[in-house]
Amino acid sequence: MRVHKLTIAALAVAAGLSLTACQGDSDNAGGQSTGSSNSSSSSNGGKDSGGTDTDGENTAVSGGGSDGASDGGSGSGKGSGTDSETAKCLTDHLEITAADGTVGGDQEETVVVGFKNAGAKDCLLTGYAGVDLKTNYGRVSAERTGQEADPVVLKSGEDVFFGVTYPKNDSGGSGVRVEGLVVTPPNETKSVTLDWPGKASLPVTEDGSGTPVRVGPIGSAGQGG
Repeated sequence: MRVHKLTIAALAVAAGLSLTACQGDSDNAGGQSTGSSNSSSSSNGGKDSGGTDTDGENTAVSGGGSDGASDGGSGSGKGSGTDSETAKCLTDHLEITAADGTVGGDQEETVVVGFKNAGAKDCLLTGYAGVDLKTNYGRVSAERTGQEADPVVLKSGEDVFFGVTYPKNDSGGSGVRVEGLVVTPPNETKSVTLDWPGKASLPVTEDGSGTPVRVGPIGSAGQGG
């Protein structure tokens, strides 16, 4: 059987990658999911944002984060503003969630990802998170929207949100099945894998044209959308 090209311009099929399989099928989930973390790479200055694979369950604040790279763009978030002595937010100290944030009438579907500071001290988020969709065809890395990303000081116990948009599958076909969402906080190398809370599939086309998956800067979405 001939494999059609994805309509997602940013599709990255990681042929040599061993994808861990514990994500569940999550056919469509309007609910919220949280995940556990492991070592991975954050986005760093390119158009795409990505991270390596980690399997997740439902709660995520785990141990052993390390430095990665991601650069700034814009947006605003809770506790916005900078402090030269504020440390970056580590994956270990963040509770990361994802929920369906699509509003009726939108041309694209939206998933809203949240970072909650579960640590005892304020921390700093700068730039874009790395976002990958795990699919049955491989990895789809989200492209950045290009907005500037102002630094956000996230106070202990507070949260901030950003959006991930993706095209609707109105093709009538089964499309590309989405099996999980991998999120890497800015400037981190440890990622968290979440259950996918959006629609079950992405559309495909013969020529690979279409709308890419995109990620906005930290603070670019409100709670739930």
